[in-house]
Amino acid sequence: MTRLFFEQALVDGDWASDVRIEVSPAGDISSVTPRSSADDADHYAKIGLPGLTNAHSHAFQRAMAGLAEVKGASDDSFWTWRKVMYGFVARLTPDDLFAIAALAYGEMLEAGFTSVCEFQYLHHDPTGAPYGDIAAMTLAIGEAARLTGIAPTLLPVFYANSQFGGAAPTDGQRRFVTSPDQFARLLERCQAIAGTLPGASVGIAPHSLRAVTEDSLNQILALHPAGPVHIHIAEQQKEVDDCLAWSGQRPVDWLADHAPVDARWCLVHATHMTASEGRRLTRSGAVAGLCPITEANLGDGIFAAVEHLEGGGRIAIGSDSNVLISAAEELRLLEYGQRLRDQGRNRLAAPGRSTGHSLFAQAVSGGAQASGRKAGRLAAGYRADILSLDGDHPALVAKHRDGWLDGWIFAATGSAIRDVWVGGDHVVVNGHHRRRSEIRKNFATTLKRLLA
Repeated sequence: MTRLFFEQALVDGDWASDVRIEVSPAGDISSVTPRSSADDADHYAKIGLPGLTNAHSHAFQRAMAGLAEVKGASDDSFWTWRKVMYGFVARLTPDDLFAIAALAYGEMLEAGFTSVCEFQYLHHDPTGAPYGDIAAMTLAIGEAARLTGIAPTLLPVFYANSQFGGAAPTDGQRRFVTSPDQFARLLERCQAIAGTLPGASVGIAPHSLRAVTEDSLNQILALHPAGPVHIHIAEQQKEVDDCLAWSGQRPVDWLADHAPVDARWCLVHATHMTASEGRRLTRSGAVAGLCPITEANLGDGIFAAVEHLEGGGRIAIGSDSNVLISAAEELRLLEYGQRLRDQGRNRLAAPGRSTGHSLFAQAVSGGAQASGRKAGRLAAGYRADILSLDGDHPALVAKHRDGWLDGWIFAATGSAIRDVWVGGDHVVVNGHHRRRSEIRKNFATTLKRLLA
């Protein structure tokens, strides 16, 4: 049994004092006892919080961060960025992916993400042929999760088409494409891989409405009748226009009419919706998976978060392209985007609560829902995914309770994360991942070769 003690901890959405948390050898919380004693505690900290879920990641893209920031001959957009990505991804091996994902996951843990939903669509070798193990690339992801200690939700991606209506895939997509039968084998292997990883879960990810047909979408949904379903949707205006030209409907409306969208779904981005589409998303109980740093970097647009939350909607945050990994920055930019749009302040705060507390609570709850894991609470029976803030950080010092969350999200330069536990395993100590040097060295060797 591991015993953690926090002077203050966020327990079920409210602050409690002198909190003792006991963690079982299996990595679950056995008990949470406020107003307790620090006697025989294995670790003593000032501020305890439940860990955050990174609801949307493409780990391999961490290695191309900064490579698409040169203006082209025409207007740059998501679609020109995608050409750079296709060129970069063409060379990656499973060993490369392991090194890149390990860096990304170590940085996520140092930033306060204790779990990650890995939206994994890089399946085949550079020629487009399946590896001997159809899940060789996902196995590399799993080994990076094992090395770093992050808890993964493996989301094998089904990708079959290049455009609405079943258009053939392009040459740049050859490493992504599977048939429904191949996907069934891939999903089975991912489930076996997850069975070897502590705290792991498995979902499925139809890539987007561009990449599937109605028939293939139904086929893969039938393979996975329970558990997370993630999909990119309505990220770009061109996507909306193409969907209208194909079906006469906008993407979120089409999906709601043709698929059983409910609380196990995560609709990633959902940037370009009408008010009626937004209400359909809210009523479905699905999570809106928001990635403000990437959405800003790609020029996607701003999600209508105020309206979604006012209607009772759920949100989670993700790092998507991993151009920069920071949980605090994702939450800050989410709020600031709404402020800029509305020319007002504290747009996403619940009545009577601080904005930092409201953002954090929404992201913790929605992220746990999107991951399919029993996490996101400091409560008995939940995974012991816990982080502590550095109360001596200049942005937090002399503040109290919700003020710590406001200071971390809106005022901290550098990381204010001090320690992180995943399933009770102490993976970040004094702000540094315990294998940081090894991970960074391996990443540097890999990137120097890839970019030579």
